[in-house]
Amino acid sequence: MVAAGRSGLGVPLALEPMEAENVDQLPDGEGWQYEPKWDGFRCVAFRNGTDVQLQSRNQKPLGRYFPELVAAIGEVPARRFVLDGEILIFSDGEPAFEPLQLRLHPAAARIRKLAAEQPATFMAFDLLASRDGKSLLSKPLRDRRRRLEAFFDGVDPHLTTVMLSPATQDRDLADRWLDEIGRGLDGIVAKRLDDPYRPGRRAVVKFKVWKTIDCVVAGVYYRKPGTAIDSLLLGLYDTDGLLNYVGRVRVGRTDPEIERRIRPLIGGALAFSGRAPGGQSRWSGRERDPVPVQPRQVAEVSADHITGEHMRHGARLERWRDDKPPKRCTMDQIRGTVSEG
Repeated sequence: MVAAGRSGLGVPLALEPMEAENVDQLPDGEGWQYEPKWDGFRCVAFRNGTDVQLQSRNQKPLGRYFPELVAAIGEVPARRFVLDGEILIFSDGEPAFEPLQLRLHPAAARIRKLAAEQPATFMAFDLLASRDGKSLLSKPLRDRRRRLEAFFDGVDPHLTTVMLSPATQDRDLADRWLDEIGRGLDGIVAKRLDDPYRPGRRAVVKFKVWKTIDCVVAGVYYRKPGTAIDSLLLGLYDTDGLLNYVGRVRVGRTDPEIERRIRPLIGGALAFSGRAPGGQSRWSGRERDPVPVQPRQVAEVSADHITGEHMRHGARLERWRDDKPPKRCTMDQIRGTVSEG
């Protein structure tokens, strides 16, 4: 094993992956590379001889949760490299997020069972260190992509656990990829071909499709107990009349309109009679206690990703719907939606 914080590859284990900034439309013109934005766990894979380490976006080790990927990356012909990519699990031919969440389990036996039943895939989209162990971070993307494609020339094309993510400079093809939004893709990413890799910076752009939903506000999270409201907890009614938690809108700062509408309704029993918010985070181990709100206010929100009848990313508050009764905020707005942008 390599020393903590060192990879021996010219790229530190503490590397923060390059991030993307949201845009309202994809950039056009020469000098851009377009890629699918996959719905999975971001991961940087380090291979130095027999040592393989998988790091999350927040530099947390992922190898224990995906032992089949550690083994697969250890079998790639090149013995030294650093790959940036996404961990995916395919279900019925499409990436599914719920099986990924199940992997974040404390029991090794459970993880091995899940790995055998639904093996994960590492979808690579950048090469950060070459076969000779030298960093490629300062190289332009066009050079890194050429090297990445050459790297995969030596990888078995039938291998489904380590794959090369598609990329194109054809804007028309990127637009056609947008038709796949909702069937496993999380959006489209655009990167400048002349740019180096900038760790930890929002140096690329991503375009997502947002879906508008009318929800009942049935709870809040405080920033600190009893202080300013941090998030609105959103619910939808199912056919049995149960109110199910479907996501949240983060306020981020004191909003007089939210205070006026929501503060007088705080109190009583938690109105979520179906799926409820709260519980322990698989990543941090922390718990947050939802504060009940009487379900009288309807908010129109937009969400960029819906999976498992839940807005997996935080939604955006668009407007208040005083014209709509809470009981008309129903699950059919999101049911049957695998993913939205």
